Parts: sequence; structure tokens; C-alpha cells
Amino acid sequence: MNRRKLFKNGLALAGGSLLSTTGIAQSQNKNSQNEAPGNSPKRRKLGGTLEASSIGLGVQNMSRTYQTTIPSRAEMLNIIRAAFDHGVTLFDTAEAYGPFECERILGEAIAPFRNKVVIETKFGWNIDPKTGQRLPGLNSRPEHIKEVVEGMLKRLRTDRIDLLYQHRVDPNVPIEDVAGAIKDLIREGKLLHYGLSEPGPQTVRRAHAIHPVTAIQNEYSLLWRGPEKTIIPLCKELGIGFVCWSPLGVGFLTGAIDANTRFAQGDIRGGESRFSPDNLPNNLALVELVKNWATRKQASLAQISLAWLLAQQPWIVPIPGTTQMAHMLDNTGADNIRFTTAELDEFNTSLAKIEIKGERLPKFVLDFSDVEAPQKK
Repeated sequence: MNRRKLFKNGLALAGGSLLSTTGIAQSQNKNSQNEAPGNSPKRRKLGGTLEASSIGLGVQNMSRTYQTTIPSRAEMLNIIRAAFDHGVTLFDTAEAYGPFECERILGEAIAPFRNKVVIETKFGWNIDPKTGQRLPGLNSRPEHIKEVVEGMLKRLRTDRIDLLYQHRVDPNVPIEDVAGAIKDLIREGKLLHYGLSEPGPQTVRRAHAIHPVTAIQNEYSLLWRGPEKTIIPLCKELGIGFVCWSPLGVGFLTGAIDANTRFAQGDIRGGESRFSPDNLPNNLALVELVKNWATRKQASLAQISLAWLLAQQPWIVPIPGTTQMAHMLDNTGADNIRFTTAELDEFNTSLAKIEIKGERLPKFVLDFSDVEAPQKK
């Protein structure tokens, strides 16, 4: 696949249209599944122990996209299997995605090669394990965690979960109790590794003292660099891997959003003030920076954005999600884009001059991030 042509075609299509959360605007190419494996991502280690591809695949939108449409299940299975064929071995899901449905999709897709991939999923929202009904708040009570994992194993068609995250820190359950339940499940062989998503830093330290934390999963991209302040230095100190959700800024860094973009009802991006009509024109300066580097590197905007993340630390792994085959294939090629030290300095100097206006999530969602678990009594 000619990536320079892909980039040019993508810019022509981007305009005011809303696309999937990853990759530049491209036409799907069924034959692209046969692309030579030379663009396969390399391997990285999370927590010094868990090896996976340097670029993963998030399946969050495979049951319902941001635009509220329902993708073709058959095509989602094809994308997951093609990702594996192209070297992707890290697949990310959660019980909350659907709920349950994305775990089912992933379990069906990877069944033929389950032992060759890493499954990561998440618990922590207050979801009825039997009905899937969303209940208020969070639930990380040890007995609930163990019940949830049994359901996950069935939906994922596996006997163990490679990496299980607490999706959000429960303000009513000491992290020592959570980590204790995790240790029990690890002893039983139902889990291999665990992690935390969007946690407070002291909670990370307390959890790590009970049992080594393999990875932290937080939002991190050129658009949102908040983890650089505390969490990424903490991961470096403790030897914890870092997995980036929304590494393409929910589509923003692909050029799929412009000053005229408005969002469908139910699309969470419509509630993010960084994408409001007042803030978008200012924030598009970041997209222009990425476009300039994409031209210089003969790459797509998505590849530049992912390559920048990969250049930050050797234990950082982005997990872009998509519902389009061409975007998935484009993303897997990002590991072939390299920045010299001088280029990275130049890039970061320009980046530092761009001030992103607006919040990354609606307040009711942000309130669940950076939470510290209560002390064990």
C-alpha cells in the first residue's frame, strides 16, 4: 500500500466529515489484507514481563461507534484477524464496552490463535454480571471482581486473562482489597497480570506494594499530555508499562475533525469542550503541526501521532481503535516511522507553543479519573 498516496487521499477526504477514531480518511481496500508484513509493529514489554506488539488494537467501538452506528460484526471479526496477521498481538476491551458485547466479539475473533495474543480487559463499573444492566457508580468489591472475571472468561472464550485493569478506582474500596482479590485470581491461574486505568498516583504505589502492577492505561496523545506530569514518571520509577487509550485524540489527530465539525447526538465528543465551536479553531494548530510532519516523513497523520508516542518511552504502547480495515493497516505501520533526536527536539519545540483549550472529557466522566482509593482500616 502506497502510504504517501494514502496520506494525500486522506487529506482530500477529511474535510468536515467524521470518521472512525483512528487513521486518516481512506477508502477501505479489501485487498489490503494481503499487504506484505513488512509494516508489522515490533515488540515491547509492559512491566518488564508482558511482551506484546508495540501497537495494539482497541475494540471499544466495534459494537457501537462514536457516531452511534452499529458496525458489521463480520467485518469487525475480519479486522481483528487481519490485525493479528499483520503482527498485532495486544487486543484491548472491557466489560463496559457493550456492555459485554465487545468481549464477545474479541473472543470469537481470536479463538483460532488465542495462545498467540495478549488479551487485556477491564472491570470496575457497576454492571450487573448477569444482565449487563448499568447501575450507578463503580463496584470493585472483591466478591464482585471474582464474579465479573468468570463472565469475562466465558465471553472471551479463554481460561485466563493476560492483563486485567481496574477500569476506574473505586472510592469506596481500599486498593489493598482489590489487589488482594487480584492476587487470588492470579494464584488460581485465571489472571496473569493486572493494571489500573486513570488512577491516582498514591493508589498506584499502594497497589504495586501488594502485587507488582504491570501497566497503567490512561488517555495519552499529542492532544492530551496530562500523564507526563506524574503518572509516566511514576511508571518509570516503579518499572510499570504504560498503555495509551485514545492515542489519536478520538479522531482529531487524523485530520477527521475540522472547525465545522459537529457531533451526532450521543457522541461523547460533543460533550468535550476541546471540540466546541469556540475551541476547535485554536486547537487545529496541532493538526497543522502533525500534517507538516506527515509530509516530511511521507506518512499519514495517524502514523506520525503514534510514532511520537512510541518515541517517548520504550515501554509505552498505544492501542488505537478503529472499525475500518484501512485505518487498522495504516496504524500498524507507525512503528516504521522514526524521529532522530534532533527531529524530536524540533517537533517538541513546536508542540510546546500550542496551547490546547478545553477539557478532554465531560466533567461527569473526568470525576472518575485521578481518584485515590480509601485507606485500609
